[in-house]
Amino acid sequence: MLNLQRQPLASWHRARLREELRERRLAETSWQKLSETSDVLFSITRAQYDGFPTRNPACLSGLNSSPIHMYMLAKYTSRWSFFKAAALFCNARDWKLVHEVVNPSKDHKLTEVASRHEIDEKDFRRVSNQLRRIWPLFP
Repeated sequence: MLNLQRQPLASWHRARLREELRERRLAETSWQKLSETSDVLFSITRAQYDGFPTRNPACLSGLNSSPIHMYMLAKYTSRWSFFKAAALFCNARDWKLVHEVVNPSKDHKLTEVASRHEIDEKDFRRVSNQLRRIWPLFP
């Protein structure tokens, strides 16, 4: 659905999962825990989709995962469409090839996305900052 670039290294997936599990442990509020749990679930799902068997960590056992799945779907499709729109508004030649789900609230992530897709960084940040005011992004 998101058509993300396949990550061929198991080490890449392990590093993402470790990072997300660490962030989940540090989460304090219920919303932060839900958000970080959805990130853990997304990391596991992406690894499995890319062909790397992954077992669910203890933090997911016994949970009703339906709310987590719904939150994850809303969060990542919102980010994905945000980056598509930002690339389109920047008149990026290949805006249809932009498939990103990193956090657009982090300025350094905007720089990384612009660089990956050969979009003018200043223009991309300007457009993204304007979009962030109105776009429904989830924490």
